[in-house]
Amino acid sequence: MLTADERLEFKTARVIGASNQMTPRLNIQRNGRAWLLLGFMGILWGLSFSLAKMATEGGAHPIGINYWVCLIGAAVLISGSFILRRPLPLRRDVLIVCTVCGVLGSVIPGTAYFYAASRLSPGVLSITIATVPLMTFLAAAVLGVERVSTTRLLGVFLGVLSIALLIGPSTSLPDRSAVPWVLLAVSSALCYTAENLFVAIRMPADVNIYTIVGGMFLAATIIMTPLVVITGTFEPLPWPWGRSEWAILGMAAITVSAYGLFLYLIRYAGPVFASQTAYVVTLSGVIWGIMIFDDEHSLWVWLSLGVMMLALGLVTPRKDKSQLAAPPEHVNIP
Repeated sequence: MLTADERLEFKTARVIGASNQMTPRLNIQRNGRAWLLLGFMGILWGLSFSLAKMATEGGAHPIGINYWVCLIGAAVLISGSFILRRPLPLRRDVLIVCTVCGVLGSVIPGTAYFYAASRLSPGVLSITIATVPLMTFLAAAVLGVERVSTTRLLGVFLGVLSIALLIGPSTSLPDRSAVPWVLLAVSSALCYTAENLFVAIRMPADVNIYTIVGGMFLAATIIMTPLVVITGTFEPLPWPWGRSEWAILGMAAITVSAYGLFLYLIRYAGPVFASQTAYVVTLSGVIWGIMIFDDEHSLWVWLSLGVMMLALGLVTPRKDKSQLAAPPEHVNIP
């Protein structure tokens, strides 16, 4: 009789198309590919904070920047959906999800982050975005979706401490006027938390996720169109493109590609492994800021970063040893 581990190994090998057993070499290849994907995606996503700073420094208005990111994302994904013959279903449940996610995932937090990017360094901004998984766990625990443990609650506490280290000491930030913008960025993370929970509850199971994301960007674009017209914040992209225009296009490309890679990583290596992206995004956001803008941070900011990394480590669920060796059965791994 096979042991539980042997049955799992046999089952996994069958799923990915092996003969009747998982070889160590194949397992190493899967681990290596998953880590490469995680690293590449996290580094790419971390660059978006510096690009946001670059776009705002070029004089582009935060509302206009967010409008272009949503518009380009919608154009790419909606076009792809039609090419793949997976158009957005015009059903009530789908339209509600796209609209709510468009507001909670793009219109409000996107605009707020671009406002904050004009006042904060990319490194500080990347630390604030790390509060999203902490808030998501806390909200899910309150709703009874996630299991509560002392370790994970300690992680949430450390996340709060990390933000306190950013805004509390008088020498933490270069200018005390930046404190409200840190709080705005953290408050905006609540929108992403609400979006995560809404998606978990209301996401239609019969609609392709990329189609939904395209619909989300489309809804955000429709909502923001009258806003940019009324406020006069539309940003033309005249040729030849300058630093600000290239930054806007870069952020749009990252939004589409990194999000797609994240979804692929969830299916390839599992959600627990993919959740570790938060580490790479935050760290790379700080490093990109140093490389591009020569950012110099106080000791308090570095301490805040270290505490936030520890907080993420405590809140992230423990990784099952067989996770990379056993992808979900319904996923077709190339």
